[in-house]
Amino acid sequence: MHERYVGKSGVPVSARAGPRLIERRAFLTGAMSTSAVALIGLLPFWAFGQARRAYALAPESVLPADIRRAPADVVEAYRFAIANRDTLRYIPCYCGCGAEGHTSNASCYVKDFSTPGNLVFDRMSLN
Repeated sequence: MHERYVGKSGVPVSARAGPRLIERRAFLTGAMSTSAVALIGLLPFWAFGQARRAYALAPESVLPADIRRAPADVVEAYRFAIANRDTLRYIPCYCGCGAEGHTSNASCYVKDFSTPGNLVFDRMSLN
């Protein structure tokens, strides 16, 4: 059996501090558990930014030099539009450029008469 330290009052220290230690342990255990749950809950949000893209992008080499010099999100939008023209044709143009002949969201990046071998880019998205 383990010997207990007995304080000046004659009561074992573990018995005197027992409820207080249990409360402290319960608090610390609860705090650690809550922190762990919070961190695990935030993990998907952190990982979202780190995740690999789940959509196709055209190679950057097919873009003209002025589009390649644009901000990264603009370059990515052009690359996405090239690789996903068939999908973007079903999404209406939302930039208000219908008067300029845009028939869909694909038109905001690549002219409708373009072919895969002869891409003609609309530079409206650069502005």
